[in-house]
Amino acid sequence: MNGKRFLLQNGLTLAFTVAIVAAMGSLFLSEVLGYEPCKLCWFQRVFMYPLVFLLGIAASRKDYGIIRYAVPLAAIGSCISIFHYSLQKIPFLHEEVTICTSGVPCNEDYLNWWNVVTIPLLCLTAFALILTILLLLRRALKEE
Repeated sequence: MNGKRFLLQNGLTLAFTVAIVAAMGSLFLSEVLGYEPCKLCWFQRVFMYPLVFLLGIAASRKDYGIIRYAVPLAAIGSCISIFHYSLQKIPFLHEEVTICTSGVPCNEDYLNWWNVVTIPLLCLTAFALILTILLLLRRALKEE
């Protein structure tokens, strides 16, 4: 089975799997470990959680039309994740930009593995994987 055929058969399921792992991971961090999400984390969730339902339904029906709706959600979520990660890691932004004025500060990072991997980076990785899968799937559909 070549890569294009595999992607056409399993692309939506792969994207759905990434979305559900990301959503379950965020729920685990907040509900089990007790990490309270900041405002930007909530915005990232707003764009990730619908992807679970949309991609799950589309995968079960092999409905490739969902790509036009899921790509903007993942792209906007990626932008929020990049901005959030920048707030945590770029010293100027870390000190000068105040998005979260109440509750948990957006520049605080509960996870900081190897001084690189934080929750926004994990979210960005999920959004980027979903985007990559969906864009490759769209290209494969056009070529077929």
